[in-house]
Amino acid sequence: MAVNRQKLKLLYLMRMLEEETDAEQGLTMAQILERLEAQGITAERKGIYRDIGALREFGLDVRTYQRAPVEYALERRDFAFHELLLLVDAVQSSRFLTQRKSDALVAGVKRLATKRQRKLLDKRVHVEGRIKMQNESVFYSVDRIQEALAGKRKISFTYFKYDAEKRKKLQHDGRRYVETPVQLVYSEGYYYLVAFNEKHDGFANYRVDRMDRIEVLEEPAAKNERIATFDPCELESRAFGMYAGEPVPMTLLVDESVMGAVIDRFGKDVESLPAGEGWARVYAVVMKSPVLFGWLAQFGDRVHIEKPASLAAEYRDYLAGIVASYGE
Repeated sequence: MAVNRQKLKLLYLMRMLEEETDAEQGLTMAQILERLEAQGITAERKGIYRDIGALREFGLDVRTYQRAPVEYALERRDFAFHELLLLVDAVQSSRFLTQRKSDALVAGVKRLATKRQRKLLDKRVHVEGRIKMQNESVFYSVDRIQEALAGKRKISFTYFKYDAEKRKKLQHDGRRYVETPVQLVYSEGYYYLVAFNEKHDGFANYRVDRMDRIEVLEEPAAKNERIATFDPCELESRAFGMYAGEPVPMTLLVDESVMGAVIDRFGKDVESLPAGEGWARVYAVVMKSPVLFGWLAQFGDRVHIEKPASLAAEYRDYLAGIVASYGE
């Protein structure tokens, strides 16, 4: 049965305001009447005034702008335009998302914008040189892990790395890992699972895109004080590349020329004191790992490990090993 289009007038008006207006550009009364007529709906000015009043009473922030001529526009939205820009940039720059998933999410974000704003967002949807994931199995994996976390169950899975010929190579001799999932962490473009292993009585981190054949088990998740008090924020502040290393209190001597990079890594609240002549002494707890040493190496002689001496010695051996690998 055909719907009387006149009954849809208010809905068309609401969609018109949502799609075509914002604080910078509205619609005149003549434009509103013209667009309604194109939909086969007849209207008059008094009726539109009443409809705009009804939309305002419903909660839409429809403003009247005293321009020449007067314009009507939807002022307040769920997301401001600069917030939509941030969302698009975040989606496009994510290594975690496949190109197909990224494009779909950007299309969804654009539907939150006006037609005018969508054209501006189109200029933001290309990021040069961004390496994307090749498949979307990771989304299924995240779902299974979330299911296990919600149900307080253990999971089992296989885990792989890549060999020299870029082929998947199963770890653990292909045997399945059985772990208690503790927390999903998103770090540096990837999802990681923090799990507790009862056999080794400790935490381990797994990159979710390298976990395969995940199964949620009937076996209840392990319970202990360490799991109950696990703090993902503390982990992220200490970890480099999500390596599950040994926490080590570290003191660095930092040249002021790279202090910005140190703050980027540890945060503005990192404890530090002036050490004279353009140097600072920085105190942080870190996870000891090759990634930590790699991060330090990029600064050359502008960052020194002052304490502990054992960590400085390991870092020196790490650098010496790299030099030795190049021969004479």
